[in-house]
Amino acid sequence: MTASSASGASGKLTRGQWLTLVAAFLGWMFDGLEMGIFPIVARPALQQMGITGDAEIGKWMGHVTALFLLGAAGGGLVFGWLGDRIGRVRAMSLSILTYSLFSGCCYFAKEPWHLGVLRFVSALGMGGEWSLGVALVMECWPERHRPWLAAAIGAASNVGFGLIAILAYKFKVTTESWRWVMLVGAAPALLTFFIRLFVPESERWKESVTGTVSRPIREIFSSGLLKTTILAISFASVALIGTWGSVQWAPLWADKMTGGKVPDAKAMTQFVSSIGAIIGCIIGPLLGGMIGRRPTYFALCLCSLLSCGFLFRTIDEYGTLFLLTIGVVGASTASFYGWLPLYLPELFPTRVRATGQGLSFNFGRILAAVGALQQGELMRHYDGSYAKAGAIVTLIYALGMVLIWLAPETKGKPLPD
Repeated sequence: MTASSASGASGKLTRGQWLTLVAAFLGWMFDGLEMGIFPIVARPALQQMGITGDAEIGKWMGHVTALFLLGAAGGGLVFGWLGDRIGRVRAMSLSILTYSLFSGCCYFAKEPWHLGVLRFVSALGMGGEWSLGVALVMECWPERHRPWLAAAIGAASNVGFGLIAILAYKFKVTTESWRWVMLVGAAPALLTFFIRLFVPESERWKESVTGTVSRPIREIFSSGLLKTTILAISFASVALIGTWGSVQWAPLWADKMTGGKVPDAKAMTQFVSSIGAIIGCIIGPLLGGMIGRRPTYFALCLCSLLSCGFLFRTIDEYGTLFLLTIGVVGASTASFYGWLPLYLPELFPTRVRATGQGLSFNFGRILAAVGALQQGELMRHYDGSYAKAGAIVTLIYALGMVLIWLAPETKGKPLPD
């Protein structure tokens, strides 16, 4: 009997279930911290390395962001595969150790390409941790808790995103101080000891691989799951392109609008965005639990399209209206990161779940990397205008409004075995 079925029979949650949630929550929180570090340190770091002018900074920001996203995509596949072969817990420990140590190594970067390489390797671990944590929690907890669990998953990363913004607000990030911020990225390494000592393995996974050899990569691209895999990649790609191709650039845009004369602008922009994102990540899966997965995704795309259109097409100065709009945009565009951990596990059977959802979510990062590079090129085309480039990239949400109706509705259905 699995942990989830055992708790379902008694109506009580076990210590092991709570430990899996705590470990995964902390892992996702540090994921968000990793994602939030570079938008804050990018401008002063690149300036210290001799990169000047918004167009050139935008180009390098696009390159490093693209490498980070490609690394996360590779990590989702590699560590997802490991999770289906050696278990969720062991693979998750390795993924957290990878992203924390190599993020801390950015302290020693001397050239822009050093940042790109180190961010690529750290992203391998971050991409893997997301898929492994989602699989572990969803397999260990009862179905009735699934929307709230997805909300916790999405909110956790944005808690980390907000924490690094608070740190940057208290500790001014300049060309002389940015390296110390990167050392914060090494802190999650301590989490691996807690996971290895106290977190139990998924009983559902153990049962699924008993007496069989798992071949997850082959199976998710087989005729039975190919359409599902392609659609899952598409849904994640829409969300990730919108976020990484434009919204993640908001702190740099704020810094440009203030001419660098308001050091708090970057941190405040990211903090407000993270507060909105936490709210959105809670609303997304809860709404999916109430009205269904497909109508919710459609609504999230529509809200993101409208809010991003208002931000990038009507606002041209840093101030109260900008920050309020950033909060709304943060809530709209980040709500997908609560919806995705609710929906993706419902598409794949247990024996390939970590690989399937990890590949789907993180393959979307490859397309998002293209979006990030395109944002950099669009900025050069529009003479360094973050707003004009962002207005073009965020049209991607219109595509999501169409694609979602090709997918199955999974509300009220158990996880496939």
